[in-house]
Amino acid sequence: MRKMLKITVREYNAAVRTKGFLIGLAIAPVLMSGSAIVMVLFEHRVDTTPRRIAIVDRSGVVASYIAEEAQHRNASDIYDSQTGEQIGPAFIVELVEPDDQDPDAQRLALSNRVRAKELLGFVEIGKDVLHPGDDPQAARVTYHSENPLRREIREWMVWPLNRHLRNLRAAAADLDQDVVNQVVQWRHIEGLGLVSVDEGTGDIQGAKRTSEGEIFGVPLILVMLMFLMIMMGSTPLLYSVLEEKVQRIAEVLLGSIRPFALMMGKLLGAVAVSFTGMAVYVVGGIIAAHYLDLAEYIPYELLPWFFVYMVAAVLMFGAAFAAVGSACNDAKEVQSLMLPVMLPAMIPMFVLVPVLKEPSGAFATCLSLVPPCVPTVMLLRQATPMGVPAWQPWVALAGVLASTLLCVWVSGRIFRVCILMQGKPPRITDLARWAVRG
Repeated sequence: MRKMLKITVREYNAAVRTKGFLIGLAIAPVLMSGSAIVMVLFEHRVDTTPRRIAIVDRSGVVASYIAEEAQHRNASDIYDSQTGEQIGPAFIVELVEPDDQDPDAQRLALSNRVRAKELLGFVEIGKDVLHPGDDPQAARVTYHSENPLRREIREWMVWPLNRHLRNLRAAAADLDQDVVNQVVQWRHIEGLGLVSVDEGTGDIQGAKRTSEGEIFGVPLILVMLMFLMIMMGSTPLLYSVLEEKVQRIAEVLLGSIRPFALMMGKLLGAVAVSFTGMAVYVVGGIIAAHYLDLAEYIPYELLPWFFVYMVAAVLMFGAAFAAVGSACNDAKEVQSLMLPVMLPAMIPMFVLVPVLKEPSGAFATCLSLVPPCVPTVMLLRQATPMGVPAWQPWVALAGVLASTLLCVWVSGRIFRVCILMQGKPPRITDLARWAVRG
């Protein structure tokens, strides 16, 4: 035990007392949340370059109204009411006379203007858009563009287009415009949480406004932090064991310590490294949340589960990485076996959105009870407002602990056989045979 603890302290100091570890602590969150950071930084940095489109109105009743609405928008809606600063691009509408003799040639000419960057796109309005008949093609409204992701003009145009058509149809039917507006008035549905009871006073608490950012934010942060801790603690073991094997350092160490104790010392060192990184991120996150007045969203009740899941995950995947490192002779062999070991840790990251949408569904429940996925998927489900039944985390914890013990035991058998083996390239069948026979 004393020798194993010395190995643990040695592995911990070798990992933590380096500039690379400190740089990794600083850079890893930026890399993991890079897209969110970029969105925040560029939230108010809007491209105000005018957007020019052409409208071919074959009905002859809509285009002029849309052009007037665009001018009204450009005069008021794209400027901040307090500072007067432009916060949106202007929409420049160009009215094009329809070519009924050769419409395809006209579409080609407008498409070429889009390719030449003279236009962002062009709209074609069917001749029967006001009173659709039996021919649906004659009532189509189409928007042609080179980049379909730039939808701001198309999404804006829906409202003035349909509002004007509604008014024209009401006038043609001799209907009172105010009555029509009341009949077709739209109402937006507000998203609220559930009504609850204050445990201290017993008073009924009204439902609060909910947002997808709040519901997705906390679970995603926890899961990304868990994945980061797994990679930070487990992955270095592969190259550490490989380096000691290639440089014959392991032969010296095994002269005074048993192979399983050597591997366990390395695993405990990896757990200590993960705890160090986790302490930095958790404490820093709590301080930042209090500073930003977001302390109410900190899931303190999940932190014990986070610690236990993290230890089990680092031991499980770290043992697998150590076994693979002991079986390989160079970096090329490591690359061929690294993906099968990393895949169980990466699979949960591919299903985050389906699990968040249906955390109580059969798929999410079954996946959260599979041992390699428990640390991330079960933690993700527990962090959602819906929560999970009380028995599921305990069953998942028992499964992941049993799997961790099995993985450490199997990896120890492989480690014992392979750490002194030189020259033989590893194969999956050989690893399985060594795991069974030792």
